[in-house]
Amino acid sequence: MPPPSDIVKVAIEWPGANAQLIEIDQKKPLSSIIREVCDGWSLSGSEQFALRYADGPQLYITEQTRGEIKNGTILRLAISPTRAARQLLERIQSHGIDARLEALKELAKLSADPTFATEFINMEGIGTLARLVESGTHFGEMLAFTLTAFLELMDHGIVSWDLISLSFIKQIAGYVNQPMVDVSILQRSLAILESMVLNSHSLYHRVAQEITVGQLIAHLQVSNQEIQTYAIALINALFLKAPEDRRQEEHTNPLDLRLTEMASTLAQKHLRSIILNHIIRGNRPIKAEMAHQLYVLQVLTFNLLEERMMTKMDPSDQAQRDIIFELRRIAFDGENDPVGTEKRKAMYTKDYKMLGFTNHVNPAMDFTQTPPGMLALDNMLYLAKLHQDTYTRIVLENSSREDKHECPFGRCAIELTRMLCEILQVGELPNEGCNDYHPMFFTHDRAWEEFFCVCIQLLNKTWKEMRATAEDFNKITRALAMKPSSLDQLKSKLRGLSYAEILRLRQSERMSQDDFQSPPIIELRERIQPEILELIKQQRLNRLCEGSCFRKMGNRRRQDKFWFCRLSLNHKVLHYGDLDEPPQGEVPFELLTDKIPVSDIKSVVTGKECPHMKEKSALKQNKEVLELAFSILYDPDEALNFVAPNKYEYCIWTDGLCALLGREMGSDLTRSDLDTLISMEMKLRLLDLENITIPEAPPPVPKEPSTYNFTYNYG
Repeated sequence: MPPPSDIVKVAIEWPGANAQLIEIDQKKPLSSIIREVCDGWSLSGSEQFALRYADGPQLYITEQTRGEIKNGTILRLAISPTRAARQLLERIQSHGIDARLEALKELAKLSADPTFATEFINMEGIGTLARLVESGTHFGEMLAFTLTAFLELMDHGIVSWDLISLSFIKQIAGYVNQPMVDVSILQRSLAILESMVLNSHSLYHRVAQEITVGQLIAHLQVSNQEIQTYAIALINALFLKAPEDRRQEEHTNPLDLRLTEMASTLAQKHLRSIILNHIIRGNRPIKAEMAHQLYVLQVLTFNLLEERMMTKMDPSDQAQRDIIFELRRIAFDGENDPVGTEKRKAMYTKDYKMLGFTNHVNPAMDFTQTPPGMLALDNMLYLAKLHQDTYTRIVLENSSREDKHECPFGRCAIELTRMLCEILQVGELPNEGCNDYHPMFFTHDRAWEEFFCVCIQLLNKTWKEMRATAEDFNKITRALAMKPSSLDQLKSKLRGLSYAEILRLRQSERMSQDDFQSPPIIELRERIQPEILELIKQQRLNRLCEGSCFRKMGNRRRQDKFWFCRLSLNHKVLHYGDLDEPPQGEVPFELLTDKIPVSDIKSVVTGKECPHMKEKSALKQNKEVLELAFSILYDPDEALNFVAPNKYEYCIWTDGLCALLGREMGSDLTRSDLDTLISMEMKLRLLDLENITIPEAPPPVPKEPSTYNFTYNYG
């Protein structure tokens, strides 16, 4: 007979004694269980003890978290968090250097535990650590452990960052500005400054006044990618929190700027080239966290375009109208304008029509829709001035065509700008789980404008090859998916996507849409579908058995922490556990210390219904994060929360879990796989049908008609 669900069998350790194998009754108070354990080793004062996990993070067990204890777990009897906090607080203020160092080392480890952190903070522990830093008397390992403990304690969100003093900020900034400082101290100092900026508006201004761009650039040129990552993370944090009026200012000496002007310097050649040459083109592979920070930097840089994207043109603004006049002048050599007002007006109308504007009389009206607003006009002017030959060729080539297939430059440039804003998500907040940066955008000071120039030439070329529609902008998306490392490589990728290649890809993608609608084909499809669905179900379950790696999403700052989850081979248990780094191969079940019986799973929820999507974050959860989030709800009232690394893994896991629970698989991937596999199977079977040779009928018997019945078995 299986044990009751509220009884958990565990082993409990105590230094110098044999482990106790006991059954924990989850209905009994935790204090009673601890008293029984202490009695087993003849320990008095059970209120001074607590239970902790022996493996992994070794967290304290409380009444709120005891439900997470599983059968077979190894626990450890330890001094209570209150007693531990009091002892460590006394030891870190002692005069003995060795004793203080050991205390700080232990404190750095224990501070990640929320139960201990609460007790230590309640004893004014954070203030004590801050004073140790402000004193300037700690160096080396002692200082590194102090900063680690401080950061871990603050990350619990128990106290506000606004309480941090200016002298503490100056001391931390001093470590960042020092030319020679211990790597561990520098790393933690950069992380503390990043957290200050992300979590406190007032501290943002104080931090920004202490650090200059030039000082951070020095940390981008080192060989340690961890330091580079933290430096870019701080740049991104300051960029993200910078006031709008500080983001758009222009300056001439970027290295002397305070970080309140950081955003305006991101387009400066020196900073961009440092990132390109020392990070993107460095001799080390880009790790996941660095890729994320580069992606964030890319997003925030493009978001500088949002103001122009959302600005409508004012038809009465002469300065804005002059830009349109300049586009006309460059294209048609406006120096030969007629003298008369009426003749000039008629010529202007004709020229604006040749330029491809919708409103030939007042083309300013074409730029009143947002997006793309004035950003489209900015792009057109850049092309006309910096790539004048290309501009005039596109305009004149299409304005002289009479086959009704001209590519109207004005309308296409406006639509192209809108599409590029959509593809590159201009104005969207960075997604915490995304690493999708494009190296080519770091190769040019005016990467956005150059990207537009490449794409407008592609559009003109495509329009000549075929009667282009808005659907043909997918060609740009296909080229971006290839991750070109430079704008020249982008051009090469786009040249490879010829009209014939696009047709081939579309025909392949639309196989499922070209099915015949005759009754026999529909019947064949219905007969095949259950077999194909079962095949997809088995594939999904096999993928769950292989397992996947997920990033741990922190509430306040990203950390390089991962966890792995996989389904047991008998499909009865989900195993999961923490990892120090992404695995290179299969992760054995023995390394995954936690598990959930499939029979305990109540349901699978996605998006906004997930518990972890209802929590607040330093970066607001955007649509893409919600689309990758799912949670497993299981007994008693617990949840295992996921954020998939990409849409494919999301579909695999949500479909696999539905299959595991006997529910319908409904993701886009399943529908796509189902249509594709059914179409392929139907084509194969129909091909077999076409190859069947019907034998010739024997000579007819005189006066007796012959009858032949042919039946093809679709099965």
